[in-house]
Amino acid sequence: MFKRVALFGIAVCVFSVEYGFAQKDKDRTVAVWLTDPGHNVFFQQQPELRPEKEGAVTGPLIRIDEAKSMQEMEGFGFALTDGSAQHLLRMSPDARGALLRELFGTDSSHIGISYLRISVGASDLSDHVYSYDDLPEGRTDTAMTHFDLGPTLKEVVPVLRQIIEINPQIKIMGSPWSAPVWMKTNHDSRGGSLMKQYYSAYANYLVKFILAMQDQGIFIEALTVQNEPLHPGNNPSMFMPAEEERDFIKTALGPAFQRARIDTRIVIYDHNADRPDYPITVLKDPEASQYIDGSAFHLYGGRIDSLSLVHDAFPDKNLYFTEQWVGAPGDFKKDIPEHIGKLIIGAPRNWCKTVIEWNLTSNPSLQPHTDRGGCDRCLGG
Repeated sequence: MFKRVALFGIAVCVFSVEYGFAQKDKDRTVAVWLTDPGHNVFFQQQPELRPEKEGAVTGPLIRIDEAKSMQEMEGFGFALTDGSAQHLLRMSPDARGALLRELFGTDSSHIGISYLRISVGASDLSDHVYSYDDLPEGRTDTAMTHFDLGPTLKEVVPVLRQIIEINPQIKIMGSPWSAPVWMKTNHDSRGGSLMKQYYSAYANYLVKFILAMQDQGIFIEALTVQNEPLHPGNNPSMFMPAEEERDFIKTALGPAFQRARIDTRIVIYDHNADRPDYPITVLKDPEASQYIDGSAFHLYGGRIDSLSLVHDAFPDKNLYFTEQWVGAPGDFKKDIPEHIGKLIIGAPRNWCKTVIEWNLTSNPSLQPHTDRGGCDRCLGG
């Protein structure tokens, strides 16, 4: 039963919610928040709505059909990048607290963000490239004796702790942009692939990350194996075709999670909707599939309804929508309905349990970002 409805659109005049399935629902009210960029209305609370009798509704209608069920939603939210954390930490404590309460508070007067995605090591919206086990050239550390959360501990962790105080039920997904460079074929943060000889070491690295965050009081609900595995042009990035991701999971990551008794879900792909064949290829392997919770998608290519192809092929596996940007300079009047239609509505209609936007905050100069491939046009969500 919906108790709160957020409205986004152009010149929204009337919006009604129909509760035709039970007489007792006639006395319920719905809190409404409206965004209408054509009239400079930005997330403003509107008068409450009351359910209407059958046939008495005018204007757009949401029909809630209890006879049909799909997936259970886990949350809507944003990526909390290193850059986002830096912007928040530069605010005064009072201003930051007020903003985080507005974003993450769970009562009807707050937005109630319920899911966050963070990077494992640097993303391209960090101010520099780093991993949790950086070493001088020519050295290796398969035992992870030099593992250190580094900038994540100084920037993202304090913000996450404050968010968790506001919303203890917040769920967090981790996504690596690259393995440490000493594990990669090109020994560079950009591109290259994970060398097979380091599959076990990298699996241990990811286990170390989850356990280290747990020591900080932060549970990682899910981990995608590789952000945008078919896009080696970001900095950092790593190329990991389906066959390599499959082999890494079944020979190293899955068994490592099992040995460490980690409950974090393993989620594959984490890239565009134009390649549903990628997760299907991985899931077809029963040795890999036994460790996999589901697949994650972005929408920089393809159509949102392509996600249903993966669900139809493997209905017992979950789907997650994990990233879509708004690019500078932005067109709010166009961006809002597009994101509502394709993501907020479209992703759940195609079986996604989450909808996560990229990213939480930015600044007027669109900083920070890495060099040699960092996003220099990414706006805040």
